[in-house]
Amino acid sequence: MLNIKQWSLEWGGRKLTVEVGKFALQADASCTVQYGDTVMMATVVKSSGIREGIDYFPLLVDFEEKLYAAGKIKGSRFIKREGRPSDDSILSGRLIDRAIRPLFDERVRNDIQVIVTALSVDGENDSALVGLIAASVALSISPIPWSGPIAAARVGRAKDGAYVLNVTDQQMELGESDLDLVVAGTPDKLIMTEAGAREVPDTVMVEAMRWGSEQVRPVLDLIFAIQKEIGSAKEMPPAVADDQRGVEDSAEEHIRRAAKAFVTDNADRMIFDSPKVSRAERKAMVESIKTALKQHLLEKGFAEGDLAVGLNKIKEYVSDEISKRILDKEQRLDGRSLTDIRELQMNIDLLPRVHGSGMFMRGDTQVLSIVTLGAPGDVQTLDGMEEEGTKRYMHHYNDAPFTYGEAQPLRGPGRRAIGHGALAERALEPVLPTEEAFPYAIRVVSEVMGSNGSSSMASTCGSSLSLMAAGVPIKKPVAGIAMGLASDDQGRWKILTDLQDVEDGKGGMDFKITGTADGVTAVQMDTKTGGLSWDIVEQTFLQARAARLAILAHMAKTIAEPRSELSPYAPRIETVQINPEKIGDVIGPGGKTIKKIIEDTGVQIDIEQDGRVLITSVDGAAMEKAKQIIIELTKEIMPGEIYEGKVIRLEDFGAFVQLLPNKDGLVHVSEISWERVNKPSDVFHIGDVVQVKVKEIDQLGRVNLTIKELKPKPEGYVPPPPRQPGGPSRGGGFRRPGGPGGRGGFQRNRP
Repeated sequence: MLNIKQWSLEWGGRKLTVEVGKFALQADASCTVQYGDTVMMATVVKSSGIREGIDYFPLLVDFEEKLYAAGKIKGSRFIKREGRPSDDSILSGRLIDRAIRPLFDERVRNDIQVIVTALSVDGENDSALVGLIAASVALSISPIPWSGPIAAARVGRAKDGAYVLNVTDQQMELGESDLDLVVAGTPDKLIMTEAGAREVPDTVMVEAMRWGSEQVRPVLDLIFAIQKEIGSAKEMPPAVADDQRGVEDSAEEHIRRAAKAFVTDNADRMIFDSPKVSRAERKAMVESIKTALKQHLLEKGFAEGDLAVGLNKIKEYVSDEISKRILDKEQRLDGRSLTDIRELQMNIDLLPRVHGSGMFMRGDTQVLSIVTLGAPGDVQTLDGMEEEGTKRYMHHYNDAPFTYGEAQPLRGPGRRAIGHGALAERALEPVLPTEEAFPYAIRVVSEVMGSNGSSSMASTCGSSLSLMAAGVPIKKPVAGIAMGLASDDQGRWKILTDLQDVEDGKGGMDFKITGTADGVTAVQMDTKTGGLSWDIVEQTFLQARAARLAILAHMAKTIAEPRSELSPYAPRIETVQINPEKIGDVIGPGGKTIKKIIEDTGVQIDIEQDGRVLITSVDGAAMEKAKQIIIELTKEIMPGEIYEGKVIRLEDFGAFVQLLPNKDGLVHVSEISWERVNKPSDVFHIGDVVQVKVKEIDQLGRVNLTIKELKPKPEGYVPPPPRQPGGPSRGGGFRRPGGPGGRGGFQRNRP
């Protein structure tokens, strides 16, 4: 029998419910968390065995989207089950991972897997936020060593400046908030944060983070209560247990201690003997230390087969010395001060045929960003659990093994690449022109040519350069900077501007902040500490703003504002506004008309429900031809207008003249000439081009034309006598081919 337990509280105007004992009972721990109608399940499992031969903590965090949770069936005709994770689910999984990872002991070598599964989503409450809380509950009640719990909140900001707890997706879509911020941790410590914003001031962003972190207190208290009531005793991992028991006589421990002592003793001679500016210099330094250490350990009598436990720790020990030197002397390995940015290099127009390109280089980190402009129909269709609709701005991030000076198989973009691309995309979104002002689909691809510290921020800067070079009228340029941290167990800390590889070690952070000169547009932070104090956060934003302004000033020297003209190789878009009721005339039965226009001109045509017809082409003549066809198809014929038309049909009562591609009119036999005409065929032949004037449009929408009124009335003109009844008329039950109204909406009256 199931032993189900449930706890609830009111939070942010909605009910939050935690339930344990219903699902996934064979996991080490599991729970569901419901907020509104969003229900997320979290499970945690630790492997029974330790993975040998690895030098990292093997944590797996997966976020599982289920389309049934949103009442959806996959849009593909051929595949109906969920396939590879969507970008949205990958980003949700990364958000949860960055929040919970710092609270594990990095020495653990058991596989630990956290799976967060969506069971129900209501389209309002953020599934990632609810999933993060569920993961915290499951880890807290499990026997797995984890120094939580933590909680999380989503913060918005109303138009009056008031903060909104757990702002809904609908509020964000309606533009009711200029801030979308997620904070995770405790009221006193910030462990993870992620945000998108519309140029929110730096000080306001910090204030919002503090406010949001305070709002997690009730949820945190609830998790503590659940943990106290049903939580399992934490299992101590062997490495941690040995340290606490003071076990120091193992060969492995002796080697580790000897290796660490060697690095410390030789730091001045082998690490800080000269500034190491490039990545190559730092790699050579590590290899040199490794070679010397191996010889040192052999001389101390350690067996060569046992040395790996010490040699594999070289990077960690070097990083520890670098952090210590920063704290002691504010000395960085490459010789910079704590607030210095590495050398900047920028350029635009590097590629001849693309629509726009920009290169941003900061130290060894080099990114080439390329812009492609497309028709409105080139937007991305979203078909996910919570995402639907389209996306017109896409940023994609690519790196390859050569980026890091390595040789590895190419596997396509991984989770990191997707996350970096999404961050740069989020950074630029607030400054993009509206769709009405600039109806293009926009794709930016950032190719990372070299990486050594925050290629995502370089991608943000490169994107700004390339967009302006392409002539995309962004409101303001955006720059980004990654901030680091050196800290120790004694409470000492220093903020580092422009973080690079060897500085991102134990006690550090990677705090990325993007924005314009006027405010922040995106934030992402993860840390290798137990959480950041608020004085650290405040100092980080203070230094980051100064760095951002310096980078923006340098960017302005390369290109200060968007170009006024697009690349000659970029397509042009012209908009024709038509009566929405005429959309069917452009499309035609079964799409026949619009397909014919596209085939004849080679343009791309997109039609909006409000009557905007967007024509995209790189050929000006083709654009103009398509534009004229659409204008003629949708033109409203008005009395008094004069047309040149072709005679397409002759009847005894008059001649039908084609005015526009889908609109005919009738010249009654009495309107052909001031003189009497017995039959139109006496005057016209099929195919004759004649000039006609619109005399009237009757109540049935029929267009009546005249020719004689375009000619001077003969001197002494006497109107002919009326025709006798039964003569030529518009009667007779005739209906134009093509259904009611024929080509011009003209329908003969049945008797």
